[in-house]
Amino acid sequence: MAVELRSARLLSPSERAALFNAAYEGYLVPFHVDEATVAFMADAFDLDPDASRIAYGDGEPVGLANLGVRGEDGWIGGIGVVTAARRSGVGKALMQAVHEQARERGIRRVWLEVIVENTGAFALYEKLGYRTVRDVEVWSLPLSVSESSDAREIPAEGAHARIRELSSEREPWQRADETVAHYDNVRGLATDAGAALHRQPGEHVQLLQIGGEAEPLLRALRMLGPVSVLNLPADDPAAPVLRELGAAVAVRQHEMLLEL
Repeated sequence: MAVELRSARLLSPSERAALFNAAYEGYLVPFHVDEATVAFMADAFDLDPDASRIAYGDGEPVGLANLGVRGEDGWIGGIGVVTAARRSGVGKALMQAVHEQARERGIRRVWLEVIVENTGAFALYEKLGYRTVRDVEVWSLPLSVSESSDAREIPAEGAHARIRELSSEREPWQRADETVAHYDNVRGLATDAGAALHRQPGEHVQLLQIGGEAEPLLRALRMLGPVSVLNLPADDPAAPVLRELGAAVAVRQHEMLLEL
C-alpha cells in the first residue's frame, strides 16, 4: 500500500475521534472515544496536532500516531492502524514520521507504553530502538464504606509539595506534574507520613500521585468511590498495599524509551 503521511491538524476533532476508534478496533483493551475525549486528551497530555501524523492509503485515513511534546521529552499518545491496513508497514511509517517530527522540535527522549500482551507492537518498538525502562500497572480498588483513616484533606499544592519530598521517582507521562496541572478540581489528602493527589470527575476516584505511607490514604480514598490508578510503576511502594486491600491489576504495560 502506498502511504502518504500528513499533519493531524488537517482532520477535525470529530474526524480524529472516528479514526481513533477505527484504528483501535479489536484492541486488547476495548475503548471508545468521542470528540470531547479527543480534546481532553490533547489538552491533558500536550498532544501536538502539528507533530502528530495521519497515514492515508488511497486517499483515505488508515492510521494515526499522536505525539505529546514537553520540552526535550516526547510521548506516543496513541498509535493505531485500521484493520484493513494492518501488517502492511503503516505502523512503522507512522512511528518513523513522528520520530522525525520529534527531532525537528529538539526532543531528545520519546516515551511510550505498550500492553505486555501486545507482542507485535513491542517487537516493532524494539526494532525502532526503544528499550524497556520499567513496567507500569493500571489498578482498580473497590469502594468500601466501612473504612477508617486518619487522612485529612489539604490544599492540592501542599499535598503535591509533600509528595515531591517523599518520592524522587519520575512519574509516567499520564501522571506527571504537567498532566496534573491541566486537571480541574484536583484535591489533596495527607497524613503525618504521606500525601496524595486525586480527582473525582464521576463515580470513580482517580489517584493521580501518591507518596509516603500509602495504606491510610488509599483507605480514605476508597470511601469516596471505586479508586482507579493509571500506570503505577510496578515497584512503587503503593503497589503491595493496593494488593493487600483487594485491588486488582487490570492492565500491565511496558514503559519504553527511545533516545534520539
